Amino acid sequence: MAGMNQESFIYSFVARGTVVLAEYTEFTGNFPAIAAQCLQRLPSSNDKFTYNCDHHTFNFLVEDGYAYCVVAKEATSKQISIAFLERMRADFKQRYGGGKAGTATAKSLNKEFGPVMKEHMKYIIEHAEEIEKLLKVKAQVSEVKSIMLGNIDKVI
Repeated sequence: MAGMNQESFIYSFVARGTVVLAEYTEFTGNFPAIAAQCLQRLPSSNDKFTYNCDHHTFNFLVEDGYAYCVVAKEATSKQISIAFLERMRADFKQRYGGGKAGTATAKSLNKEFGPVMKEHMKYIIEHAEEIEKLLKVKAQVSEVKSIMLGNIDKVI
């Protein structure tokens, strides 16, 4: 996939409610401030949200009171951003679920989880092509399922 590089992902965080527990960025800019504003307005339902702002996408994955966010360059596909968020969520829950995540204070997991976020960014960017292919295959499979269900309805 053309255009995927280390700059594809700019800023990332994990929050409990509106409290950012860990964040990571290698860039200076007002991304944390904008992302924090988005976080205040996020619906609390479990879902994925993307906001476009100033040639960047602010991608959120909200689950059980936690919000996972990544700010990406506009050219970065939404699927890749979501793939990163899902990977980060799985790791975060494995490490901190069932206790530490519920009691951690603002930014207190930066030191521990910041470098982990960096690793996940790197991994997703380096494997973007494979991930896109896998997601396409997955999408085709679910399309096939719905077509088959449609056909079954006709038969009945």
